[in-house]
Order: sequence, then structure tokens, then C-alpha cells
Amino acid sequence: MRSLYVKFVVFTIGIMIFSGILAFLISNMYYQQKLKPFNDQKNTTIALNIAEFTGNQPDLDLKDYFENISSIGYQIFLVDNSGNEFYFGAPFREKTLSHSTKEQVINGDIFHGILNFPQETFVTGFFANELKNTIGVPLTHNGKKYALFIRPDIKLLFNEMHILFGWLLALAIMLSIIMVIFITKYLVRPISKLTSATKSLSNGNYNVDLDTTRHDELGELSLSFLRMASKLEQMDEMRKEFISNISHDIQSPLSNIKGYANLLKSESMSPEDKSNYISIINGEIKRLSTLTRQLLLLASLDRDEDIMKRKSVNIGKQIKELIRSNQWQIGEKGITLGFTLPDVEITGDPSLLNAVWDNLLTNAIKYNKPNGIIEISIKEQGKSVLVFFEDSGIGLNDKEKERIFDRFYRVDTARSRSIDGTGLGLSIVAAIVTLHGGIIHVNSIENQGTSFVVELPVR
Repeated sequence: MRSLYVKFVVFTIGIMIFSGILAFLISNMYYQQKLKPFNDQKNTTIALNIAEFTGNQPDLDLKDYFENISSIGYQIFLVDNSGNEFYFGAPFREKTLSHSTKEQVINGDIFHGILNFPQETFVTGFFANELKNTIGVPLTHNGKKYALFIRPDIKLLFNEMHILFGWLLALAIMLSIIMVIFITKYLVRPISKLTSATKSLSNGNYNVDLDTTRHDELGELSLSFLRMASKLEQMDEMRKEFISNISHDIQSPLSNIKGYANLLKSESMSPEDKSNYISIINGEIKRLSTLTRQLLLLASLDRDEDIMKRKSVNIGKQIKELIRSNQWQIGEKGITLGFTLPDVEITGDPSLLNAVWDNLLTNAIKYNKPNGIIEISIKEQGKSVLVFFEDSGIGLNDKEKERIFDRFYRVDTARSRSIDGTGLGLSIVAAIVTLHGGIIHVNSIENQGTSFVVELPVR
């Protein structure tokens, strides 16, 4: 398989050759349509002036005169009414000319050989050194009639130009090919690097080195590739962390269930211990059930399944219901909760939106300080609704804020006093908000509190 470098060189040279041929054909057409009539008219005028001058100079020696004319750049053919022919200047390559043409010019007609020269594809006419590619005019000298055929001596007039243009064309082609070869290498090198980087990426090596200093599409592509590599590396780390976390979160309750189930086999166990162990087992089963339910919900959200059942939702009433349901937890921690929840209706999935408010309220309670504060409010802003959940809890540092919506990510358990959780709640919240066409923001100061702002479109 040919490399991109070879293909680029071959195609570029091919385009040069094709464009050269096309340019020649177009210029030939231009000569045939525009320049040839002008050239014919110009040489006809010169020939008539020569004929007129010789006709007015009876003492002029025609041979000497035409020898002189030919020496300054003309090819001349002279024939008299007796059929005598004379050539002056460079010889014609082709001397074919019909007898009738000669007779007609002797008898007073003008022969427009340049204008009527055959219009063949690769013949411009201007360079064709043929007798029939001349201008023929009648000439009378000392009462004797002649036919004068004349054309410019191209070789004499433009020989140096031929050489110059020949060298110019040859050098232009050679230099163009050399420049194409080297410039193509320069252009293709970043693509070759991208190919190597892609192979490196497929082998799991995300540390690729690309030139991002170029200010063109390839530089932009390299920059985008590096961003992609960084994202893939993050996703790979998240995948490994996901597997590790989910393995731990499933194994831990299973181990507890197994351990306490074995303890229940003891015949000497008291009814109180038995009831306690059964309660722990049921708690672990509930924990597993919650985890699997959240994983199934996330999988559905990831696949963009049509799980949304849109209808009008009064989010103010929804959140009030949740506050009533969690009143005992709020009271248990001595939290002061204030809210401003007007009746605001938006279009969305009531069940999914309820999961958003439930997660945010649960976190505000769970990560709050004893006797802390929670403020919940709703504000309308144009065609959007802003829902605020603000608490005076443990807060987040900058690193935690960046990862708070990652799956299975939990804040520092030492700071949060070993608070349990699946680490999936906020990732579910972010996915649901995005599914509704909204945005979620987090503002937090460590040890001072956290504010979540959910922005949703009304319709």
C-alpha cells in the first residue's frame, strides 16, 4: 500500500502535468480565436507596405531588397507570372502551395494563409514553418507582376527566447517537483506522527508528543488529538476506578451477609442477637438493591433510552414533599432548614426530577454539621428556573469539586466522619439534569459549606 507521502507527491505532480496540458489547450484556443486574426492582419499590413514600396521604386533591385528584408527577420517567397520562384531568408520546412493560390495572388487577391491555417489541437499556427502559413500579396515592379509570400522568421526573431523559455520551463518543472517532494514531507510529517500516536494510544500509552505550535488545520488536529488522549486517559482511569469501586461495593455487603448468615447457624444464639443479625443482613441487602437500582438507572441514562415521561411538574410542591419525608433526619441532626419554594411548573419527568432533589437534600443533610443550616430556594430567570440547595456542611476542596460528579467518587471519609454511600448519587443527578437540557453548578468552600445550583429550562 502506498504511503500518504508517495500519494501526495504523485497526485501533485499529476495535477501539475494535467494543469500544464489544460493551460496549453486553453492558450491555443485563445491564439486561434483572438491572436491569430490579429497576427494575420498585422503581417498583411507589412506585406502590402513592402509591395507598395517596391512598386514605387522602379530602380530597386528586388533580390537585394528582399535579401535585406529577410536578414532582419522574415522568410520570403516570390513567384512571377512566368512561374519563376525565389526564396529569401531561412528555408521553409514545408513548401507545398497550390498553383491556383499563386495565380490568384498574382492576379490581385490577398492570400490569408496565417488566418486560414488548420486549427489542429497541438499546432498554434504561429510556429508552423510552412509556405501555406504565410501572407500572400500581389506585387508589381517595372510592369512585371509577382506574388509575394511573407512570414516572420520565428527562429531568427525568437531563438534566444525559445532557449530562455525552454530553460525556464525545464527549471520550473524540476524545481516544482523538488519542492513538492520536500514540502510534502513537511506537510505529511505531522500526519505520520498522528498515526504513530494513534498506535501508541491503542496500546494504552496516553503520553504522546505532538507538535501543537503549527497555526493551521494540522496544528488544530494535533491539539484536538492531545485533548482526546487526555480524555481517554481520564476515562480509562475512571473505568479502572469504577471496576475497583463496584467490586468493593458489591463484595463488602456480600461478605457481611455471608458472615452473619453463618453466625445465624449457631443454635446457642440468643433471640436478640438473631434479630440484630437479621436486621444487618436486611440492611446489606437493601444497600445492594440501591446500588443495582442506581447502576441500572445510570446505564439507561448513558444509552439515552427513552425513559423520560414528560409532563408538567410543580417542583416547588415536589421539594416540599421531600422535606416532609426527611423531617426526622433533619431534626435528628438539629439542622435548621429554611426554604422559599413558590409553585413553579416546568416540563419534565417527575420521577427523575424527584431523584435529583432527593439526592441533593440527602447530601445536604448527610454532609452537614450538627446544628447546621440548609437553605432551599427556587428563582425564575427568563425561560429558566434556578433551584438552590445550600448547606453549612463540611464543604469541598478544589480537587473534590472537580470530581464530585464522577461515578463512585466519595469525599474524604476521614473529613466526613466515615459517611457511607454508593458514590453514584451526584453522577445520576448530573445525568438527569443534562437529559432535561439543564446545567448543574457547584460552589463550595472547605469547612464552610456547599451550594448546588440546578438550572432547568421551563419548557
